[in-house]
Amino acid sequence: MLGVERILSLWLVSLLPGTARSFRNASQKTFEIDYNHNCFRKDGQPFRYISGSIHYFRVPRFYWQDRLLKMKMAGLNAIQIYVPWNFHEPQPGQYQFSEEHDVEHFIQLAHELGLLVILRPGPYICAEWEMGGLPAWLLEKENIVLRSSDPDYLAAVDTWLGVILPKMKPLLYQNGGPIITVQVENEYGSYFSCDYDYLRFLQKRFHYHLGNDVVLFTTDGEMEKLMQCGALQGLYATVDFGPGANITKAFLIQRKYEPKGPLINSEFYTGWLDHWGQPHSTVKTEVVASSLQDILARGANVNLYMFIGGTNFGYWNGANMPYQPQPTSYDYDAPLSEAGDLTEKYFAVRDVIRKFEKVPEGPIPPSTPKFAYGKVALKKLKTVEEALNILCPAGPVKSLYPLTFIQVKQYFGFVLYRTTLPEDCSEPTPLSSPRRGVHDRAYVSVDGVPQGVLDRNYVTTLNITGKAGATLDLLVENMGRVNYGYYINDYKGLISNLTLNSSILTDWMIFPLDIENAVYHLGAWHGNNRSYRSKACAHSSNYTLPAFYVGNFSIPSGIPDLPQDTFIQFPGWTKGQVWINGFNLGRYWPARGPQVTLFVPRHILVTSAPNTIAVLELERAPCSADPPEPCTVEFVDKPVISAAVTYSHLLQHQPNPDS
Repeated sequence: MLGVERILSLWLVSLLPGTARSFRNASQKTFEIDYNHNCFRKDGQPFRYISGSIHYFRVPRFYWQDRLLKMKMAGLNAIQIYVPWNFHEPQPGQYQFSEEHDVEHFIQLAHELGLLVILRPGPYICAEWEMGGLPAWLLEKENIVLRSSDPDYLAAVDTWLGVILPKMKPLLYQNGGPIITVQVENEYGSYFSCDYDYLRFLQKRFHYHLGNDVVLFTTDGEMEKLMQCGALQGLYATVDFGPGANITKAFLIQRKYEPKGPLINSEFYTGWLDHWGQPHSTVKTEVVASSLQDILARGANVNLYMFIGGTNFGYWNGANMPYQPQPTSYDYDAPLSEAGDLTEKYFAVRDVIRKFEKVPEGPIPPSTPKFAYGKVALKKLKTVEEALNILCPAGPVKSLYPLTFIQVKQYFGFVLYRTTLPEDCSEPTPLSSPRRGVHDRAYVSVDGVPQGVLDRNYVTTLNITGKAGATLDLLVENMGRVNYGYYINDYKGLISNLTLNSSILTDWMIFPLDIENAVYHLGAWHGNNRSYRSKACAHSSNYTLPAFYVGNFSIPSGIPDLPQDTFIQFPGWTKGQVWINGFNLGRYWPARGPQVTLFVPRHILVTSAPNTIAVLELERAPCSADPPEPCTVEFVDKPVISAAVTYSHLLQHQPNPDS
């Protein structure tokens, strides 16, 4: 049987000839707005784009071509992409543009397939992405006003634009590339600052780096109050709305700001985002198809957000307020699933598009095969406390009062805060965060005995017990920075003092944990096998100490087409982080839902050696050391991202995908 890669290559050959000529004819290429005929003109001819959003940073590079080809075969003639600043500049002045970060290669792949590109380089992108794409290191300037003409912010933005936009200029349509339009900022009208000087600054810098011929645009919700602060003369104003909106009214709002020119819905929502502890969001296929047909029948341009959602690998998920972090899956109920699979919605959208535009002929690349590798036993390796010398080899930072993640230059993951109990707590004594200063979740222990969890929203006081002088540890997790609204300057860690029996705790040792490096070098963990049975294995009925568990599984090398994609689930586990062969898959939290399985793309698996699974369980593992019980994870061939949830305090705040 022909492999998927072989099929893809045959499709590519059939699509390439027209693209090869495009660079040679760059001098003849134009893309502009025709205000007299209310349309775009591409090389002088009327043009309407039907686009879909794909986030290259949420799809493994291994699968970029597969997903793009499926979008092409659905009848799209363009894709829309964000560029997350923090993904490319994780540390000030340290840029990443290779391998999974190679945005130029991604755009070239789209070009080779004959897909145009709508570029949204921010600097803020929202996108349910950590801090809306802004780098956390911006917060080192404590009084910085993000997304404004604050001098510190503008200086950082100017440097970043001077890096990213020159990379994009050769890829503009008029220069022989696929980029037809470029968005400035993102839904700025939804932000409090309403700073026109900031938008003017961006407009000038975009033109400086990209030239005066580029079509620049803005996007805002279809409400006049949102357009007021989001639109700016010289930037073409577009709107976004979902399938439940009044389409006539929405485009009338755009017409108020752009009396002439093409109608554009820059974000037509095919689904909606999820939060931990809330039901998985879905939008009915027939509703999406009906609204899409209505939009296209008006001659409007449209971008389907999302066409494929993908995955928040690692720590990249964002959060909304009141604080609600998003899960690892960004499936979005989109036409292509998180794993790139064809859905009923995909074919319904394709059927609508073919009523208005010619859809490519030929077979559609199939959904990738999935394989259930079965159960894998894991053994407890070390608690976080036992592994501190590995996780924080430089030792702790000492401070009278707690320091934030930013203050110890830890932008993601975990920091352990340690002090001693100043008084005897033989009776349950309240440990409190009076100003909701735990951002976002703290796993508390005293002398190696788990006490419980403090969190940002609801559990701000926890009764603990222990003797005077006992070690108090709080392992604090950054669960994702707020990506939308007023509170995007989201500091993590202990951002205010803790009290014990109303007295402020002082004299802290603060351990920034380099878990990524430690997990990547698991072999070095076995040199220190001291016994911690008396303390580390003690646990309450509800919690075990945060600890690492490891296991291996082999994939036979003699079976054709293995490895294949799979999904990992955590029966009996509670909440934590998982790595396979050093790759950070993301967060699991089956105890809360709705996501139960995590997507495992085949490219991180190997057949040449055993595959190593490392799990950091934060609350309660399904096994114990005394008596020994096995912990297992299981690889299955079907995803579960819509399980019943066990927690819905914030259900009333769920955004409405039809609004």
